Amino acid sequence: MAVHGGVAYLAGQVPSDATAPVSAQVAQVLQQIDDLLALAGSDRGQILMATVYLPDLADYDAMNLVWENWLKDVQAPPRATVQARLANAAWKVEIVVTAAVSGAKEASAAV
Repeated sequence: MAVHGGVAYLAGQVPSDATAPVSAQVAQVLQQIDDLLALAGSDRGQILMATVYLPDLADYDAMNLVWENWLKDVQAPPRATVQARLANAAWKVEIVVTAAVSGAKEASAAV
């Protein structure tokens, strides 16, 4: 993650357990995003844009269910969902987000 000019840029986040089903992999990735955004002084309600990469679009509905539940208490950000071959064939999802950062954490930083 890099933070600059009041914006946090997260690299593609991938699941920690590649043997899990797609819904569990999505939940793992979203938890990682929550953790990184918290480090930056941001949260899911401040996401400006997200891109979801799925190797198999048949997993779209399962991914979308977890995604919508994760965002149920905030305004959903603009999102693109793209079919793509991922670096690890066992990964069922990769997510990239950009989020606004508030206040004191706006200084440039990389994690």
